[in-house]
Amino acid sequence: MNEERADAAVDAVVLDVDGVLVDVADSYRRAIVESVDVVYGETIPKAAIQQFKDAGGFNNDWELTDAAALYVLAAREGYDRDIEAFTDAIADRGGGLDAAEAVVRDALDADDWGVVAERWTPDRLRDVFQQLYLGSDLYRELEDRTPDGDASGYINDEPVLLDDATREALVSEFDIGVVTGRPAAEADIALDRVGLAIPDEHRFTMDDWEEGKPHPKALTTLAERFDAETVAFVGDTLDDVRTAVNADEADPDREYLGVGVLTGGLTGDAGRQKYEDAGATAVLPSINDLPDWLA
Repeated sequence: MNEERADAAVDAVVLDVDGVLVDVADSYRRAIVESVDVVYGETIPKAAIQQFKDAGGFNNDWELTDAAALYVLAAREGYDRDIEAFTDAIADRGGGLDAAEAVVRDALDADDWGVVAERWTPDRLRDVFQQLYLGSDLYRELEDRTPDGDASGYINDEPVLLDDATREALVSEFDIGVVTGRPAAEADIALDRVGLAIPDEHRFTMDDWEEGKPHPKALTTLAERFDAETVAFVGDTLDDVRTAVNADEADPDREYLGVGVLTGGLTGDAGRQKYEDAGATAVLPSINDLPDWLA
């Protein structure tokens, strides 16, 4: 793998948001863990979130929260596998929340599954998540509901990862797009924070497509809109890399390069190896190493 430069001339750069432009370790990931704890009185370790991400199909953090809650509830009813075994089983079934539900349902007898299903409350989990993440004021504004109490919001704890010089280098040389699992309003907040003005037609958020990553639709659509021959997609999860790999297979007239960064949940040599195994074209320490690689 060549990290000195891209072998192909890149026309467009498409960016994920979380773990690439802003650090979400103390925002989205914290909200996952604490939402389950608030609703059920116990939760999973924060480090286990990456195991769900690696299983695939959890681009939506609300759904990852639901799956974590399923694990907690199943364990109470006799499910005796650890989180690694649980997420491996999810991966074996194709990843995502439906797979998590199938794993639990098949592992428990009908009565125990009935107890889990009755106590599992995705709507309540999502509501608590949004209150914790957004804080009281933004929750009122974006959700148009009254919060349970006052909270400052973890969204305010998202350090910017994108340097100003990197931003200027990218926007001056390339068409820039965004593909993110964030809702549109939350994507706006992050993009404003890092100083990127991305028109609606050059971005896909949770609100814009049903399939989600690693489905290639958003990436191939942006490539068409940019009339690009070679697209680099930069992300912080295996599903981001898989999105580029899938786009390359779905759209043989163009080239798609999956670039993983080590500023999200995947870090160090182990993270680098996982990216490479998923088909990454390059693995970079951070988004700020991208201009040199593209040069």
